[in-house]
Amino acid sequence: MPPSRKRPRSYDPARTRAAVLAQFGNVRDAVRTLAPAQLELPTRLGDWTVRDLVAHIGMALTAVHRALDRPAPPKQDARLTDWPFATAQNSAAIADFTRELAADHPDLDAYLDEIDASLRTLLDEHPGGRLLETDAGALPLAGYLVTRTVELVVHTDDLNAAVPGLDVPYDRQALAAATRLLADALAVKAPGGATEVRVPPFAVVQCVEGPRHTRGTPPNVVETDPLTWLRLATGRLTWAEAVGAAKVSASGERADLSALLPLLS
Repeated sequence: MPPSRKRPRSYDPARTRAAVLAQFGNVRDAVRTLAPAQLELPTRLGDWTVRDLVAHIGMALTAVHRALDRPAPPKQDARLTDWPFATAQNSAAIADFTRELAADHPDLDAYLDEIDASLRTLLDEHPGGRLLETDAGALPLAGYLVTRTVELVVHTDDLNAAVPGLDVPYDRQALAAATRLLADALAVKAPGGATEVRVPPFAVVQCVEGPRHTRGTPPNVVETDPLTWLRLATGRLTWAEAVGAAKVSASGERADLSALLPLLS
């Protein structure tokens, strides 16, 4: 049986910090290899080019800088699983800011190197319990860094999809944290115990209203791999596409998650 998600999942702050820095390092190493023509390639993110996408990846981390520049909220008033559902509200402003960043930082290598150095300094200066005001509400720094693994891993996948032959690696801990957060968000969106969603080797959650199984094989089971799960959860892949390509196995009358996805857009 998967663990109950009535209590929030815990994440080791040191491992999360290491995962964020490692995945950002993977992106920085890849960007250094890109030719000018590759930076102008289209991506699957509307009219963004690869250059815009890289600028946005940097922006996902400078969000930590901007949050730490503001006064700490008096108390935590949000859960980590609230974050995926709060991301769409500022999508237009984020797109505009991204394009401005790309235009203002023609030297992407220097831009990413500066972010890496300043982020390391900030994380050394501030404890993980320091509260930040985020789009989802007040969250501790250590928790907000978990959301940065989602940004980094998902946009690494976007980068790999945009540039033929590019194979930016995924830090295992970053991939695990991103997978778990979005799996838990599904359980929040569709509470229940009728369906078991398995994303080996990182996450198992129960969701969807209906009869709860207590032993043996659940009557409704969904299983997929981490990257496919992240693509489904963020709208990069539809449920029908994933099932049609045998990227998802789904058995049982409550195993169709199409109405619940995507979680984050």
